[in-house]
Amino acid sequence: MIAFTEIETLLYAVSRVFLVPVMLLIAAALAYALVMLGMFIVEAMQRRRWSYRPALFVYAGRQPLVTSDDLELWIMKRLEWLRILSRTAPMLGLIATMIPMGPALLALGSSNGAAVGKNMVAAFSSVILALTAASICFFILSIRRRWLLQDLRQLEQQRQLSQQGNE
Repeated sequence: MIAFTEIETLLYAVSRVFLVPVMLLIAAALAYALVMLGMFIVEAMQRRRWSYRPALFVYAGRQPLVTSDDLELWIMKRLEWLRILSRTAPMLGLIATMIPMGPALLALGSSNGAAVGKNMVAAFSSVILALTAASICFFILSIRRRWLLQDLRQLEQQRQLSQQGNE
């Protein structure tokens, strides 16, 4: 039984080590989401103008022999971090919620309301920020994916027309 208690203590100590890095990752995820939201809004306003030239067209113009597969890879690469954050931020939020729950429950058992409140604030604020970051990233990912696929389709149609004109 003593070995089991020592294992529990060790696991608790190891899990506490991850709290600060996870919270830093959540803060970084939220900062990234807000920067991406700003860029998304600017791009949305630019797309409403007739003079807007999609980034996919610029990339394809620099690489004259680029294939559709290469363009699809470019699109995936461009959306990669949005996808990663939209999926991992909720997990980070869950981790940041569960780690302080142990001390909160211990404080509850010893009727220490201040310690319970302190741990619960850390737990819930972390998950709220993580879910906010994930939601922003998922929203941007969904719309930007559609935009990029529309741009790809338009580029491929232009290429087909130019090939038919050359024949």
